Amino acid sequence: MSSPRRARPFGTCKADPVDSPLFDLRDPDDRRLPRIAPPCGLVIFGITGDLARTKLLPAIYDLANRGLLNPAFALTGFARRDWSGGDFEDFVRASIERHARTGFNERTWRQLADGLRFVPGSFDDQDGYRKLAETVADLDRTRGTGGNHAFYLSIPPAWFPVVCQHLADTGLNSVRSDHEWRRIIIEKPFGHDLASAQDLSEAVSRVFDERDVFRIDHYLGKETVQNILAMRFANTMFEPLWNANYVDHVQISMSEEIGIGTRAGYYDGIGAARDVIQNHLLQLLALTAMEEPVRFTPEALRVEKEKVLSAVRLPGDLDASTARGQYAAGWQGGAKVRGFLEEDSIPAESHTETFAALKLFVDTRRWAGVPFYLRTGKRLGKRVTEIAVVFRRAAHVPFENSEMGETGQNVLVVRVQPDEGMTIRFGAKVPGTEMQVRDVTMDFGYGHAFTEDSPEAYERLILDALVGSAPLFPHQREVELSWRILDPVLAHWAASGAPEQYRPGSWGPASAHEMLALDGRSWRIP
Repeated sequence: MSSPRRARPFGTCKADPVDSPLFDLRDPDDRRLPRIAPPCGLVIFGITGDLARTKLLPAIYDLANRGLLNPAFALTGFARRDWSGGDFEDFVRASIERHARTGFNERTWRQLADGLRFVPGSFDDQDGYRKLAETVADLDRTRGTGGNHAFYLSIPPAWFPVVCQHLADTGLNSVRSDHEWRRIIIEKPFGHDLASAQDLSEAVSRVFDERDVFRIDHYLGKETVQNILAMRFANTMFEPLWNANYVDHVQISMSEEIGIGTRAGYYDGIGAARDVIQNHLLQLLALTAMEEPVRFTPEALRVEKEKVLSAVRLPGDLDASTARGQYAAGWQGGAKVRGFLEEDSIPAESHTETFAALKLFVDTRRWAGVPFYLRTGKRLGKRVTEIAVVFRRAAHVPFENSEMGETGQNVLVVRVQPDEGMTIRFGAKVPGTEMQVRDVTMDFGYGHAFTEDSPEAYERLILDALVGSAPLFPHQREVELSWRILDPVLAHWAASGAPEQYRPGSWGPASAHEMLALDGRSWRIP
């Protein structure tokens, strides 16, 4: 069989480059080709769940359709269903046909389907793991997976220790030679506070080495998130201004128009801060504020992100520098919507927040005195995730005040979703005989600038895990540092009574706006 890097194993389409200006994703022996996963198997626990159905299975197919999976790739589902192999194949195909990004290709599908296996069992069923061990061994013999297997835990974190222990008891975490590997991929949340995150890490690390643990934060797989680094370090125009001398403040926002939907069982007791700020927004802060790494390797990137997170400081007055709220009942988008406390399965006395905002400082020479404002919420005015770097006003404007229009501050906005791209706001002269200055914007959109489709985040992250490269996966140290930042805020809120109510379709509770008003600033309205 030809070497994996030269194989075009699935489908008939040419492999698209899976690359970034910052990470070398290609085989060093052939710069023309993208990296391709080695012979391996992927076992997904929770294969029947919404994440697997709508994200993981389509991403695996899209990788196959782009020629990035080895001919020896195999996919095994583990779930408590009385399914035959044909039932599982039908389930996978239906998920792909409905949710895949690339077009359905029968040849790609047949090659992928030949490697599908299903093992029935519950997460605490020892017999199920014995059957799984037999299946994995059979794939090594018949499919050529070569002893390389990754285990994807698309399940609630409470089950992580149980599954890990059963994998150890059946030897599924062990390799027979230095040429084989076993890896585990886990989804957030990584605990609900610092202590639980440490307990979870201990349970996983008893079975897998840290180098073999891949923590998925799907936001880090998005093209625009990676482009933060390209924008900063591949250009000369931004980095000289990227410091406290020129930056007034930074806003990092993730807002959603929807409510909690059917996630009440997960969301109540978790809330917006744990669900989004602890992982997504603090990771975006770290990428925005980090120093240039000496090399673009996973370890070098982790070092710089950890420096930022360890330098984060909360203000002393958490009443004035944090805000939280719950969406109330009302009208949004022409439809009447329920309040959070009226949602199915939410207790009437719940203090879980659906909006959270924090003010933070990064105590480094680069960012001394620059506030970072983080906010996230549901039932807000628009679905958007963005990083807005707001620059200081010009120290002196040489125009007569009477001849000037209203101008704001220069802003660089990185849009993570939904319209991926960047916008720069600056002052320009209004056409006419007088010197009037007005704010204008210059916009870059991925969809307009590139003909290539952006891969889904899970495509990039699954391929990273199979290849064994982890530049976009948080390390346990990053997880713990994030909880050290958030835990005091959560403790303060727990002692502060019920969250403030806010109107659906608005931009959060009044306290969030007052938080910035105290500093003479206001939230950006996307």
